[in-house]
This record gives sequence, structure tokens and C-alpha cells, in this order.
Amino acid sequence: MNITTDTLEEVWHDMKAPGAYEWWYFDAEDRDNGISVVIIWFAGFPFSPYYNDRYDRWKSDTGSAPPLPADYSGFSFQLYEKGRETVNFMREGTSGFFESSRQAIGARFENNSFTFDQSKDEYRIDIDFSFPARQKEVKASFVFKSCRRVVYEKKDGNGSGSQPFHQWLLSVPKAEVAGTIEIREKQGILPRSIPVRAIGYHDHNVGAVPLQEYISRWYWGRAFSRHADIIYYLVFFRDRSLSPLTMLFLHDHEEGKTSVHHTLSIAESSFRRGFFAPQHCRVLDLSCADISLNIRHEQVLDSGPFYLRFTSGITYSRNGTGQERIRGISEYLDPGRLQSRFMRLFTRSRIWRDGECSLMYDAYNNFKRSLDLKKT
Repeated sequence: MNITTDTLEEVWHDMKAPGAYEWWYFDAEDRDNGISVVIIWFAGFPFSPYYNDRYDRWKSDTGSAPPLPADYSGFSFQLYEKGRETVNFMREGTSGFFESSRQAIGARFENNSFTFDQSKDEYRIDIDFSFPARQKEVKASFVFKSCRRVVYEKKDGNGSGSQPFHQWLLSVPKAEVAGTIEIREKQGILPRSIPVRAIGYHDHNVGAVPLQEYISRWYWGRAFSRHADIIYYLVFFRDRSLSPLTMLFLHDHEEGKTSVHHTLSIAESSFRRGFFAPQHCRVLDLSCADISLNIRHEQVLDSGPFYLRFTSGITYSRNGTGQERIRGISEYLDPGRLQSRFMRLFTRSRIWRDGECSLMYDAYNNFKRSLDLKKT
């Protein structure tokens, strides 16, 4: 498990090992208008039930051809307004849907793309997709302008570096985001236009083996305030003899510098479980020599058999004084649930795989559309 901030590592790795994956993650939050956006490109969609089913068949039949990650590429776009889901779109397809490069930072899935302008240190995102299951068409454009970057490198020390390759690239800890989202729901009616002026974040993950074979759970979160910007990243491994990976990035606005802390005490409490949600804690306490964080996972924005996304309240103090409460975004992932064939059935309800018919997908989206109509 490696951590880096090297921009050169953000190019497509073109992983070919069965079960390998790679994704580019962007999010933006416009607190004044209650807008939150999450956009992800996948080359090897690690949460895909289609990819995991194919991988399991290959493992049980060594004579069969291995699955290629690029044949399970994907794109995801989520829009939340005042804590309520407006668009939750996940599309998956073969290698012809995806395009990227080993030389330049950027990716494309169908008509959805991002590029990087190094001279301006900014990312340009262009979105254009139809969502037939919800009878919506979405177009959007954003510019992610980096506010700052940090320089940090950590190589996996577990097992003398012999563990499976996984890398987290903290690319842009904080960005200024400007853009517009247009949503068309009925032909002949002008699309609804949503201006976005937000604070954003961007990272990149890549790995050589399926998450569920290596990681037992992970937490990630970020929060921005006038006094401090906070990003935490915690990974627990299936092999309990391996030390958990703990990381806290803290930018102090008064001091004008970023510090990195990689030895954290962790306390999980107030556990919950749901039929479609993994067991998870609603209160997470992190501490090191002079920093204390109390993270309360509050409103659930998105949930699934293996994943939860929350709005969070984070109480931050340093040297035991000057408590500050910060609003943030947190995620929890339990990759072990990806191994459940029963849970994969329900995950199919969220993913539109090209060329695949899914009664679960149709039923889920018909239900969600009926809820949308009742709220309008």
C-alpha cells in the first residue's frame, strides 16, 4: 500500500492483471446552495458485480481466459441537492467505451471526459450522458483549479514491501471549482440549469488485485474551514498481522503550512448495521501527539451493500484547546461484501452495464423515479 502526491503517477497505468482496477475521483461541494457532486472514471470497475463474477469464474477455471480490467470500465456521476439525491448514474462497458493515455493525464468514457492543463494547474471536466432509466439527460462542465498541492511519499512497509500493489495518489487536496450543470427531464421543456461555485477535491487509486482480497475496511474523509483543511485515510487489511495504514493531512491556515501525520490512534464506536449497509461506526475518533479529531457520521448521502457516504461533523482540536466544529464528507468501504453473490444481485440495481439486461436495475430505477415524481 503506497501513498504518493506525484502528479506523474496520475496517468493511466493500463493495468492488465485479472481483478486490477484504477479510478480517478473528483468531488465538489457548494455549501451556500446545498449542491454536492461526485464524478469518477474507472478502468477496471472494482465494485462491479459483472467484473467480480467474471473474476470468480476465471479463478475456479484456470483454463479460461482472464478478465481484462479495461473490459470493465465505468463512469459514475452523483448529484445531491440539499442532502437529497438528484442524479445517481453508473455506466459500465467494455474497452471501447474508455480512453486514456500513459503520457498525458486525462480519461474519457463515452462523452464524459477530463483533461489536465499543467500550465494552469487545473482540470477541465465535460459531462454529457443520457439516463433513460430515470428519463433524464445531463450535461455539465467544470474547472477544478488547484488551491495547493503537497509533497509526500510513503512506501508500504508491510511484509518488507511484498504485499499486493495498491496506490493512493492524493492529487489535489483542495480546489476551487466553477461550472454549470444542466438537467433535461422532458422534451420540449428547457433544461434546468444549476450554477456551481464550490470547493473540490481530487484523488486517484490503482491496484493489482481485487480490493476484497486485500482490504477489510477503509475510511476516508475531508473537511475544509477557515482555520484548517483536513483529509484522513485509514485502511485495515484482511491479514491482521499487517499494520493498518493511517494518514492525516492537516493544512493550518494561520501557519500557512501542511503537516502529515501517519501514526494515529483510532477508536470506532456507535456501530450500526442495515440489510443493505455493512456494519459501520457512526463515531470515529482519531488522535496523534497534539491533534484530536472526533468524526460523527451524520446524514447518509449514499449507501450500498459495501459502501456508505456521509455528511460529517468533525470536531477538531490541537494541544487540547481551541475546538472547532467543521462540516465535511466521509466514506466507509467494506470490500468483503463484494464477495457475496447475494449482495451482488442488489448492486446490479445501480449499474447500467452495456449489453446486459437487469430486472433489478429496471425495478430500482422505476422505484426511484416514482419517488422523484412525488417530490416534484
